[in-house]
Amino acid sequence: MKPVLRRVLDESASSSANFGEHRGNGSASDGELLDAYSEAVAGAAEKVSPSVVNIEIFKPESADRPAGAGSGFVFTPDGFILTNSHVVAQASHLTVTLLDGRRIDGHVIGSDPHNDLAVVRIDAGGLVPVTLGDSTRLRVGQLAIAIGSPYGFQCSVTAGVVSALGRSLRSMSGRLIDNVIQTDAALNPGNSGGPLVNSRGDVIGVNTAVILPAQGICFAIAINSVKYVVARLIRDGKIVRAYVGLAGMDAPIHRRVVRFHRLPKAKGVMIISVEPGSPAEKAGLEARDMVVAYGGKPVDSIDEMHKFLSEDQIGAKVPLTVIRGTERLSLEIVPAQSR
Repeated sequence: MKPVLRRVLDESASSSANFGEHRGNGSASDGELLDAYSEAVAGAAEKVSPSVVNIEIFKPESADRPAGAGSGFVFTPDGFILTNSHVVAQASHLTVTLLDGRRIDGHVIGSDPHNDLAVVRIDAGGLVPVTLGDSTRLRVGQLAIAIGSPYGFQCSVTAGVVSALGRSLRSMSGRLIDNVIQTDAALNPGNSGGPLVNSRGDVIGVNTAVILPAQGICFAIAINSVKYVVARLIRDGKIVRAYVGLAGMDAPIHRRVVRFHRLPKAKGVMIISVEPGSPAEKAGLEARDMVVAYGGKPVDSIDEMHKFLSEDQIGAKVPLTVIRGTERLSLEIVPAQSR
């Protein structure tokens, strides 16, 4: 038996049973194994497709025709739909098309551009919600199935494998999205916001981006990260983050300064500018300061600094270690709520 097919079929209960029988008598043919693979893909698609929707975007300047389109999927029986933030950005109104042909007005409940996720709601009955999986149990090489509406072709199905785990992807806001799934399941414009599912039909990610002009390099936001964001979007309509009010860039630190101050890393965040009246200005930070630690933890990139600015940092006094010239300073900053 081919080892690649063993990995591909590992999640499908029915396929696994067939596989066990074939392995036991040693009589499996390539055709039989491919039939099992097809059954896994077809079964997952049949389970999830009724939950997948096409989302048409209308803007004030094009109210009579769609200005764009994307995909989404129903994840609660009362009409909450998950999609990408970039799909619904700047929309004046939305039209959601279900698999049964119904076209229903949708409303954006909340959006988080930093994680490229948004929640839309429709008022409709007879909805079929997806089953959310557990992305921490994913393995490289396992079957991954993408469903969406590329170029308006509703509920198109493509299949591949999980190519890599733990990738980072920069969102349109500039922040990094962590724990991104890389897959070679083909994605095209219009697939954004659709589900990436395993062979059981459980959603393991939200399809979000492709690398052009490369082929077979596509990305989905891991569903465990999505669960946290979605809960906040439904509750608050946005994700609350801490704000310090500085612009910075990754920069190396002179090796003599690193040795003298026994710094754990040879890079830090060099401050380019400080907003007037911001927590950064109140803390005494200045342009060209090098931030090397936040809350006692080393900082060597602006992305790492962003990770520390979570909601629980708002209003808390946080120690900050800064290199100014060759001098090491210990400051305190009190992050505010993001605007």
